[in-house]
Amino acid sequence: MTKKILTETPSATTEPVDTNIINPGRRNFLTAGAAGIAAASALPTLGFSAEEKSQAATEDGVKMDPAIGGPFDSLRDYMNAIKDQGLVFHVKRLDQDNYEMTALMYKLIDEYGWYDAPAIMADEVKINGEWVKGPIISNQQGPWETEAIVYGVANTPGEPEVTYRRAIKYLEGKIENGNYPTIAPVTVSAKDSPCKEIVLTGDECDLTKYAFIQSNPADSRRYINTGSIYTTDPEMGMNFGTYRCELRGPRLLGVNPEPNQTGWKMLMAAKERGEKTAKISIALGQDPITWIVSSSRVVNRITNRGPIDEHATVGGLRGKALELVKSETNDIMVPANSEMIIEGEVSLTETLPEGPFGEMYGYLGLQKSENFFMTVTAITHRKNPWIINQFTGATRGYCTGATAALYNTTLKGLIPGLVELHSPIESTGLTFVRIKKTKPGEGKKAGERLAKIIPIFKVVVVVDEDVDVMNTGEVGLAIGSRLQAETAVSIFTGRGMPLDPSSIERGKSGKLVIDATRQWPEEGGPASYPSMNRTLLEEQAPQSFELVSEQYNKYIKPGRKWRGPKRRV
Repeated sequence: MTKKILTETPSATTEPVDTNIINPGRRNFLTAGAAGIAAASALPTLGFSAEEKSQAATEDGVKMDPAIGGPFDSLRDYMNAIKDQGLVFHVKRLDQDNYEMTALMYKLIDEYGWYDAPAIMADEVKINGEWVKGPIISNQQGPWETEAIVYGVANTPGEPEVTYRRAIKYLEGKIENGNYPTIAPVTVSAKDSPCKEIVLTGDECDLTKYAFIQSNPADSRRYINTGSIYTTDPEMGMNFGTYRCELRGPRLLGVNPEPNQTGWKMLMAAKERGEKTAKISIALGQDPITWIVSSSRVVNRITNRGPIDEHATVGGLRGKALELVKSETNDIMVPANSEMIIEGEVSLTETLPEGPFGEMYGYLGLQKSENFFMTVTAITHRKNPWIINQFTGATRGYCTGATAALYNTTLKGLIPGLVELHSPIESTGLTFVRIKKTKPGEGKKAGERLAKIIPIFKVVVVVDEDVDVMNTGEVGLAIGSRLQAETAVSIFTGRGMPLDPSSIERGKSGKLVIDATRQWPEEGGPASYPSMNRTLLEEQAPQSFELVSEQYNKYIKPGRKWRGPKRRV
């Protein structure tokens, strides 16, 4: 199923651009021009045969594709797989002193949207006047197809929403009693651990030599922002989460868990016990499922309040045990197939200022007067480690399917009639909720309860079951045609995200619930609601769709290149 296109066009640095992009019926691509980043013309559509589409096994009714190779043991295996699927924009060099990689990422997002823009891989990046060897990668879990690829679920070329829902179905099938299955990790030796190919300790360590970049000119410094930060606590156990780390020197690194995140709680608990330092490890270039667990709420913490083995959750989602190896200068176990491990000691008696930094909402975050920092004691890594940078607030950070499936499953017990939720990742704070409404007032109550439970749900729009929550056009039409604001809107204050730039008091936020379901007469709606035009067509003339399906290819003249509008999901 692999089709590759190789194009060589002079870049701003006179190096060729190696662009491996498949256009599966909808995607075009950009190349770097002599004056910088410029749009390229559309390429012919590369189709997939019916035979290719059918070459997939099934697991519990969900199409699987063994040829994809997932779940993956390493970042490299995963990147090769998405490159084979045409989802990687590969360029030789990018001048980050002039923020070329940042601008390229924005350009791709502008052209194709958050769910269609490919990953970027640059072999070298210019930092402080020098070309630093990578590769450096971004948006590796941005394209919607990656939601399926990470688990080995089959794609439907040209229909990313179908692919996403197939991945959701696969994940929902794994959940039992509100939890994903677990498979305990296994320990491997250092000699069998790729992350131990190079071992540096003490003054041998110099983080400034690697391809960690400053994403935005307003950021305070270069950042390491895709690490899984490992912390431990006698009562809370082990935890890893993704927190940004400000690169302050060869062996000096900021560590920024936000208040009330598990890493913050563990460091504060150690401080309260009178400890002077806390040992931590940071895993970089993780396998894709470890990255998902590190970056999102995959573990159900409503029903699991004690110590949680997140490595076992990774194993359960992978369907096989995660391989771990002991850190060099502490007892923390880390993923053996990582690209790099950074070890160190966090001071619990001193702090340093941190930031500002471009945040997940797409706004520059505030500078912090006090922040944890660590002194690096060891760096171990693969030969020529692959580095990931997250353009926070500009791209999808991780595959959201595992969290969505968990929400869809566990929240159904709390929200009557819940069908599914969708939070557009490019619109942080906005959530669409689809319900099967059975009585008056149910829509607004559902939205209010969700907004109170989940801090990031700031604006909640509730729609009927006939509305596709992954289609912003349909949601917008429901708001425009079904909402009566004087009776179907609720505004209150609740728990919010500390990074919300509009919050006056961090951790609190105004909440807006919009009930865009059909308002029943008991809610002040009309005595009867007219049917939608498309619904009437589907009910009264179903043969029209069958006819078009049969004749569709004949409508497109042979050789005609059809682009269609840009997708804006």
